[in-house]
Amino acid sequence: MDRLPKNGANFVPLTPLTFLTRASNSYTTRTSVIYANVRFTWRQTYERCCRLASSLRSLNIVKNDVVSVLAPNVPAMLEMHFAVPMAGAVLNTINTRLDPRNVALILKHSEAKVFFVDYEYVDKAKKALEILMSDLEMPMPLIVVIDDLDSPTGIRLGELEYELLVYQGNPEYVPENIDDEWDPITLSYTSGTTSEPKGVVYSHRGAFLSTLSLILGWEMGTESVYLWSLPMFHCNGWTFTWGIAARGGTNVCIRNTTAQEIYSNITLHKVTHMCAAPIVLNIILEAKPHERCQITAPVQILVGGAPPPAPLLEKIERLGFHVVHAYGLTEATGPALVCEWQSKWNKLPWEEQAKLKARQGLGILTLADVDVKNFKTMQSVPRDGKTTGEICLRGSSIMKGYLKNEKANSEVFKNGWFFTGDMGVIHSDGYLEIKDRCKDVIISGGENISSVEVESAILKHPSVIEASVVAMPHPRWGESPCAFVILRENSKFKEAEIIAHCRKNLPGFMVPKKVKFVEELPKTGTGKVQKNILRAVAKTFVITENANQTTKKSSQINREKPRAYDQSHEQILALSRL
Repeated sequence: MDRLPKNGANFVPLTPLTFLTRASNSYTTRTSVIYANVRFTWRQTYERCCRLASSLRSLNIVKNDVVSVLAPNVPAMLEMHFAVPMAGAVLNTINTRLDPRNVALILKHSEAKVFFVDYEYVDKAKKALEILMSDLEMPMPLIVVIDDLDSPTGIRLGELEYELLVYQGNPEYVPENIDDEWDPITLSYTSGTTSEPKGVVYSHRGAFLSTLSLILGWEMGTESVYLWSLPMFHCNGWTFTWGIAARGGTNVCIRNTTAQEIYSNITLHKVTHMCAAPIVLNIILEAKPHERCQITAPVQILVGGAPPPAPLLEKIERLGFHVVHAYGLTEATGPALVCEWQSKWNKLPWEEQAKLKARQGLGILTLADVDVKNFKTMQSVPRDGKTTGEICLRGSSIMKGYLKNEKANSEVFKNGWFFTGDMGVIHSDGYLEIKDRCKDVIISGGENISSVEVESAILKHPSVIEASVVAMPHPRWGESPCAFVILRENSKFKEAEIIAHCRKNLPGFMVPKKVKFVEELPKTGTGKVQKNILRAVAKTFVITENANQTTKKSSQINREKPRAYDQSHEQILALSRL
């Protein structure tokens, strides 16, 4: 039996591009895309992708060239997830919230050959390109503007325009063969704000298998109607850019994630599924009366990021939404764990149900294994829900690696495992729960913020001696940066001035919402700042959104003392009084 060979009939490289081909053949006249007054069928979407891929080839795009795009959730963004790899190239979706400096950094690091820019971000792109032009050794990418498909604006940044490329392309174009399923399909950056950005490379195989895992795990049926409330630049829309084609569903694209857009599209198009960061749940709940519509059929929401608070979960589900919590990271092609619901939990009190929903859950089908290990011994922690270790993953949905960053690759890939940098526990039923983040990442509105990068920006201020940044609760964003700062002697700077300084050096979402001046920072004997203590202090602050101010909770800090932290209660109290 070992002599039976592979051939073209029994071995085909895995790629999500086959989902589009199948959708075109099997769901020919079914609606694929809805965007305002625009409608496409799956056959039309396939032909548009063929045309665009053909035009990319005519622009001398060859195998493994990088094509970048800066755009919201519009049809062009969706189409490029198929068209770019159909041309043999690698798609790089850029976070629209980044500033021009970071966009330029990504374009340079990725060596992008073509840069697609939605008309809404033309000014940002111009500034990024000006920064690129200062580097004489950096070839400039071709620029293509994406005008609004429903209401064209006529805005241009050069000679090339998206719809013109689609129109001029060949609808009979034969997509490039994927000879090796390990070939790269996309490039996503975990952070565009560092001088050494981490470019995460996905393979065709990984994207295919991760997509299947998520549509199966979420029990997404055929003819699903998916609302694009999650940015497609986030891990390629958690692979649902390809997954909706696999189910022959309908993509409802919206330019802005507002309460009115969400409610009106759910009602008008009978939306069945959507993904979101916790901030979107708040947008839904805080909708004004004239923005609301009654939800007549359950809407499934897959939520990532910080676990939604129990009261928020209860409110959102009473409106007609069913929430499933997931845990993931860019390196794992989006969600890696999903909190699969068990019917027996329906009998539990709501408070208990909310706690269970907030857990990160079980590994998706693509993962060969998930574990929580003691980093030093590589031994698995007991399944007691108390003993912490680092969450480790193995499987085909894990990235190929970081682009041009062997040092980072050697740090995360060890002993056949991918180390996430997140601390967690395993409960007796096998469900995982995150307890802390090794890398001190702050998750604000679904965006990952590196505390080190915020600290670096603060330290650029001439009057700042030391700075440490941790997460603090935020009623809208889930978490936001809180900075503890030591000023030079006799400095009289106020909180607002440090925040203004940060606004000049950081994207808006990374700017601290609170700056606390202190005389010293709690440190270990080796001089390392004890961020666990600072986090406990930050939990005593509450953002008052209407006044845009921060106040202390009335409750005493010792009521919220984290169990797993080795900390001095006296140190916390002393810091909180400063």
